[in-house]
Formats: sequence, structure tokens, C-alpha cells
Amino acid sequence: MLVPFYDAKEACRVVPEIFKKGVIPSAMEFMERDALLWTLNFVDDSPVEVAANHQAHLLIELDGWDEQVLFQEAEKIYSLLEQFECNEPLIAENQAQKDALWTLRRKVGEAVKSHSIYKEEDTVVPRYELANLLSGVKEIGAKYGFKSVCYGHAGDGNLHINIIKGDLSDEFWNTELKTAIREIFALTVRLGGTLSGEHGIGLVQKEYMDIAFNPIQLGLMRSIKNIFDPNGIMNPGKIFPDC
Repeated sequence: MLVPFYDAKEACRVVPEIFKKGVIPSAMEFMERDALLWTLNFVDDSPVEVAANHQAHLLIELDGWDEQVLFQEAEKIYSLLEQFECNEPLIAENQAQKDALWTLRRKVGEAVKSHSIYKEEDTVVPRYELANLLSGVKEIGAKYGFKSVCYGHAGDGNLHINIIKGDLSDEFWNTELKTAIREIFALTVRLGGTLSGEHGIGLVQKEYMDIAFNPIQLGLMRSIKNIFDPNGIMNPGKIFPDC
């Protein structure tokens, strides 16, 4: 089911409540308004209409072998949604409709890439902090003057924050933006999260490792790596901050 929300933070708040009801979806994906609007340009005959007051959507998938149990779980979600500011869910009644909804979600990344130069930050927090993370990201964006488009695996508390370059100057993009990104990661850690939900640290995120780990912890990690890679030939220069 695809559920439209009038407030993006409401879409985030419903996520932990679904789990509290004893329902464990096989997937639960969050898409902010612009993420879905940009994606609609990449599909033909979309089953989705994004109304002017729709600020975010949740794609929720249930699976199982017992149809009666599935309907019971769906009814629990329906009952819960009545407590939140959302519109009528769109239900996939067959495989083709299900595939059409998943196509929208899977093309979001491609749509964002085609729209503008961007930086994607891969954050993760406990599910119950997802709304606070989204709110904080928007506040940081307003403070520094950048636009962000967010989507991600809400069921895991994973939020992909795509910072859009748009008309921002190269100087800001290459220098000042790092300060804003540090604030985003500091917020993420304060909320009980960490720097990477699934994309890893690599070269891009290593300069922010000190936000989540102190020098002793980083030293222990380096020591463990040196045991298995004494010649430094495995992913050289990645993960750890430059000293």
C-alpha cells in the first residue's frame, strides 16, 4: 500500500507505531514529496497522483502465507492510520500494480541524480527518532541555505539525505557545506544513530568518523585492521580519518 501524508514528519511518526502493533512489514519505504514528483517524470502511466497537500508517502508491504493473517495486519495498519494526518492509501490489488509502485521507489535515486548535482548522506537512527532526524535536517538546511530531498528505508530508520546543489556556489558546495554535513551527522549520533546505514564509510565519510567514535575507539579499529592488513593493501586510505 502507498500512503500519502499531509506532513512528512507524520509519515515518519507512524513507522514505529506500526511495529508497536505487532506488525512487521517486509518493507516500509519513505519518499518525500519532491522525491516522488521527480520520479514521476521517469515512468509512464503512473498509478500515483501527488496532490498539492501531499508532503510524503510511505510504501508499506506485507507478506506471508496466510491470507487471513495478512488482512488482519492490514486492518491494524488501517486502524492506526486513522490517528494520523494522511489520505486514503492506494492498495496494489495485483502483481502489476505492486510492480508499478515498486518501480516508483526504485527510480527515486535515478530521478534525483538527473535533477541536479547532489550529495547523498546515508544516515540511520532508531525508528522512533526518524521524525526528529527529518525535522533537524530541514532546520540545518534552512540555516545554511540548501534544499534536501529525503527518502529511504523507514522500517530500518534509514534516511537518505540528498543535498541538492541547484544554484549554490561552487565555493559553498566545496567548503562550507562540510560544516552543515557535520551538523547533520552530529544530530544523527545524538539521536542514537550512526554515520552510515548501508553505504559504508569509504573515502567520502571518513572525515566525519570522529563524530561517532573517540580517538581510542578509532585506534582500536586501526589496530585490528593492521593485524589483517599489515601492508595496507586492502582498501587503502578508506574508513579512518587522515592523521
